[in-house]
Amino acid sequence: MRSLPVFVTLGLFIIMFGIGSVAFPGFFAVQNFLNLFIDNSYLLILAVGMTFVIISGGIDLSVGSVLALSGMVTASLLEKVHMSPVLVIPIVLIMGTALGLFMGYLIQSFDLPPFIVTLAGLYLARGLCYIVSLFTIAVRNPFFVKTAHAQIFVLGSNFLSPGAIVAIVVVLAAFFVSRYTKFGRTVFAIGGSETSAVLMGLPVARTKIGIYALSGFCSALGGIVFTLYTLSGYGLNGSGMELDTIATVVIGGTLLTGGAGNILGTVLGVFVYGTIQTLIVFQGTLNSWWTRIAIGFLVFVFCVLQRAFETRRSVAVSGSELKKASGAQPAA
Repeated sequence: MRSLPVFVTLGLFIIMFGIGSVAFPGFFAVQNFLNLFIDNSYLLILAVGMTFVIISGGIDLSVGSVLALSGMVTASLLEKVHMSPVLVIPIVLIMGTALGLFMGYLIQSFDLPPFIVTLAGLYLARGLCYIVSLFTIAVRNPFFVKTAHAQIFVLGSNFLSPGAIVAIVVVLAAFFVSRYTKFGRTVFAIGGSETSAVLMGLPVARTKIGIYALSGFCSALGGIVFTLYTLSGYGLNGSGMELDTIATVVIGGTLLTGGAGNILGTVLGVFVYGTIQTLIVFQGTLNSWWTRIAIGFLVFVFCVLQRAFETRRSVAVSGSELKKASGAQPAA
């Protein structure tokens, strides 16, 4: 029952890609599919971190601003300080992780609402962007330029970008962590019932802080990949991206109430988002705001579907428990 939204998302993606293939010549091509990874690699990385947060029953509104801050710091250290990328990348990743760790500590230690804490993180990170620079910082570092234009060939002449490879590695690592580690199982337990998780002796406090640290790490990594994608840092980068990230996770079947979700579903959610954008580009006469309209409509639909699935599951569980209770009573 809980996997059903993922199959719905998969069906939606297949239908949309099929419509595009019929309507537009060249749409049904391997490279066009691989472009979903290339053009949305940073969003996919952000969505992975957000998936863990939402499964735990939380929310992180700071991811878009942390992405922008990571890009600004990366561009500034490379171009103004002339620091080596070998040092810049770890520094930016540590910065993002530390910010997420701090927000997670506040949420857990002071029992603060994640919405408020991460909203404060959003404003803090966005403001720090303009402390770094008020203007766009172009990245001309040879390593970044060479990496940004690199093509990793797969399936003949089709290729992926280094950023897409990073996103795929993050997805695979997140899938393993969510399914086969104690941390991943604790995340699901917290989202199902934090009180029950505490009574079971699970490391709830440490895990909740780690979830937001992971989200901060993914935001910083997404910022580095976005910098590779645009070869620049700018304070307005990532504006509204936190909403896109949440939308793709919801479309991927993760429950906003927590306790259920799937990394592969999140990947499909990003594919749906990217396919909508690609359809608009191929169509040629619609503006990009139709992407927002379509995504908004899909979020409405998937929220209703989630509620319907949860209601059916609750009824099924209650009926099963009632049958067991009736069978356990001695005969008159």
